[in-house]
Amino acid sequence: SHLSFVDFCYSTVVTPKLLENLVVEDRTISFIGCIMQFFFACIFVVTETFMFAVMAYDRFVAVCNPLLYTVVMSQKLCSLLVSASYSWGIACSLTYTYFLLTLSFCGTNFINNFVCEHAAIVSVSCSNPYISQKIILVSATFNEISSLMIILTSYVFIFITVMKMPSTGGRHKVFSTCASHLTAITIFHGTILFLYCVPDSRSSWLMVKVASV
Repeated sequence: SHLSFVDFCYSTVVTPKLLENLVVEDRTISFIGCIMQFFFACIFVVTETFMFAVMAYDRFVAVCNPLLYTVVMSQKLCSLLVSASYSWGIACSLTYTYFLLTLSFCGTNFINNFVCEHAAIVSVSCSNPYISQKIILVSATFNEISSLMIILTSYVFIFITVMKMPSTGGRHKVFSTCASHLTAITIFHGTILFLYCVPDSRSSWLMVKVASV
């Protein structure tokens, strides 16, 4: 439910302005509006990054230790994991936004993107964005590695446990349940890795714009 809520919030932040730009000729956004869009989008993206990890751990416990599930995944632990995801998302977003606001913007502030994405914003800065870019790169890489390690470790143990199941029907049920989660993880993390963890990907603005959407 929290993952769906985060998805809804991100869509609420980005989609209205995106749709407006498709139907009006005056495709403008104020500087404050752009920064606010970036700030809230970052909160929900980082939060979702770790929500996927929490879900993977939840499935690991459910499949590998079903008898202990209610004990391990207590209401207290679930609340703690969800709160930690939101808190880290807010902390990261505040950091990214702070270093963006230290930049100077002058001249024609034409953002070559559909949304106020970090690379698009720093591209119109007339000051050196090196620190801001490195903060994003290091933070995004840390977030991705942390989340993916939890996800991969969880699913390795899930796979081993499933392969030991004597019932083919049981295997099929577990795999079908996890398939949608793995598909969402692949699309989400693939996009984040492309946009923020692979510096060479920024060379093509068309690819960056498509990935942002």
